[in-house]
Amino acid sequence: MKTRPLLLLLAPLCIAGCTVIPPAEPRDTAPPPPSQAPTQAPAGNPSSLAYAALGQTVTVDGPRVTPIEVLEDSRCPMNARCVWAGQVRLRVRIDLGSGGTMQEITSGKPVQVADGSLELAEVQPEKVTGGTIDPATYRFGFRFMGGL
Repeated sequence: MKTRPLLLLLAPLCIAGCTVIPPAEPRDTAPPPPSQAPTQAPAGNPSSLAYAALGQTVTVDGPRVTPIEVLEDSRCPMNARCVWAGQVRLRVRIDLGSGGTMQEITSGKPVQVADGSLELAEVQPEKVTGGTIDPATYRFGFRFMGGL
């Protein structure tokens, strides 16, 4: 009850000299769409991801990674409920300057590369029930941690 008289006193002032400021638009924190995804992670920023399509080479804070083949995509569709989230397994080529090696990498399970670890941290697009993913639309987000 004490605030009501104060509001009545301020209301005429606000009507005469206040402007309504619309709320700020929500910020989009989702990763960029595949066509706009950066192909190189900023140097020294281990939280940044470098995105690559199948057959595309990307520099991931040192190592150069080329996804060659999707071996498994058992992710739970986004419009389904699953007991297990699933995983993506890829065959990748990793180049360190002194030569390249073929290696298998599984989403969420970093692999040792030189003096650090490489992680397949994100896979786009999301999987949906009853749909198949065209291999050309895959984008893989890699992160390299370590290395000085």
